[in-house]
Amino acid sequence: MEEVVIGLDFGTTSVKAVAFDLQGKVKVEAEQLIETYFPEPSFVEQKPNEIEASTREVLKDVFAKTKDKKVLAVGISCAMHSLICVDKEGTPLSDMAIWSDGRSSELVANLDPAVKKSVYSKTGTPIHPMSPLLKLMWMKENDYQPYQQAAYFISLKEYLLFKWFGKRVIDYSMASATGLMNVKSLDWEEEALDLAGVKRSQLSTIVGPTEVVEGLNQDIAAELGWPKGTPLVIGAADGQLANLGNGAIKPGEVAVTVGTSGAIRQLISGQHVNDNGETFSYAFTSDTSIIGGPTNNGGIALQWLKDMMEFEGSHEQFLAGAENVEIGADGLLFVPYVNGERAPVWNQNARGNFYGLSVTHRRPQLVRAVLEGIVFNLYQIGQSLEEIAGAPTTISVNGGLSKSPLWVQILADVFGKEIQLADTHHGAAWGASWTALVAIGKVESFEQIKENIPIDQVVKPNMKNHERYKAVFTKYQQIAKDIEKYF
Repeated sequence: MEEVVIGLDFGTTSVKAVAFDLQGKVKVEAEQLIETYFPEPSFVEQKPNEIEASTREVLKDVFAKTKDKKVLAVGISCAMHSLICVDKEGTPLSDMAIWSDGRSSELVANLDPAVKKSVYSKTGTPIHPMSPLLKLMWMKENDYQPYQQAAYFISLKEYLLFKWFGKRVIDYSMASATGLMNVKSLDWEEEALDLAGVKRSQLSTIVGPTEVVEGLNQDIAAELGWPKGTPLVIGAADGQLANLGNGAIKPGEVAVTVGTSGAIRQLISGQHVNDNGETFSYAFTSDTSIIGGPTNNGGIALQWLKDMMEFEGSHEQFLAGAENVEIGADGLLFVPYVNGERAPVWNQNARGNFYGLSVTHRRPQLVRAVLEGIVFNLYQIGQSLEEIAGAPTTISVNGGLSKSPLWVQILADVFGKEIQLADTHHGAAWGASWTALVAIGKVESFEQIKENIPIDQVVKPNMKNHERYKAVFTKYQQIAKDIEKYF
């Protein structure tokens, strides 16, 4: 009987269940979209009960389609920075604020710089509205009723585990991304707890990513068709697991994920917090962490341009012609902060900027400038990583923009490195699955995954283009810095 492992992946836009064979090939998958709500200006929320219902559907589907296979385990990947106020039974008192929720923007802007520096140095989480710490501080200052009534404060993953298993546990990476955990002691940080106005008892027990969660509710197990004896492993956050799923787990191995938003990340031994505050440092295991920077502006910047120009054709048609535009988009530069920005500026009030527009510019130049601007922003974040971990040796890429050959070539040329493309876009789900295999002893180590990652393509840089891009990037970097004072 063929053996498979299932990765349950909670993203911002969908929940997926993916069954892999032990070489990382997708055998079965199911997906349901997640609806996002905007009840007030700057509020960005989702409904945990809707996501939990969708999770049941995707798991039922995948379990039904793998009845002829042996399911070894289920591992979980989850998007970071979600926050739900719940009562003692785990019933939501609030909808779930997600990473892009900006209700605490004014609070962040007015926070004492010394407090920001102190908390960041201990937690490794930048002081930004994405952080549950800042969401909690806003709730405290605004007498938010669900906050006042809450028995516990939990993330989406914790909500599912509480509802299905009756356990309140959180893995290192999800805890680290709350801004409430000390990245060195791997325990809740007292200064952050005081700022948030919460008690340790209101937060979950912190465990490692290979923790097996037991005690699945039997009614739920029966409804899902959960194979008897199949363990569930808590896993980690999507960023850590995307690195693992793409094999970027050794020094110098960098992973870039660019969908609607994006991130550039690297796993390191121990913990290291960057003095300049431009990057995050989130724990993965007890002795490794992931450093990196997220950007709000990946594919959303390109989609914005397409919508703004009222272009009715496909994305492929929209990009057509940009490959023939000279490097530097014929003198046009784009700072891609159209959706506010996290790294490197950590300012939700940041705004995008076209520099160098002239009457000669047309759609291909604007498209090229946006594609280059997204890459320049990632490259700038990557330079902050280099201060900690050195120059990258390899770069693996996944996400929606990785499907654009032009954008991937620009990425290779700007970084001056080979780009590895996996033949699946389920990197985080495969990382969750591999973590589950490590937990049950089916494989020996996290590092062993490197032997089981299907690589679809390697894109080589044009080093002459790389030299030309150096000059363009220097100009981009100066413009990006100059406009910060206007945010």
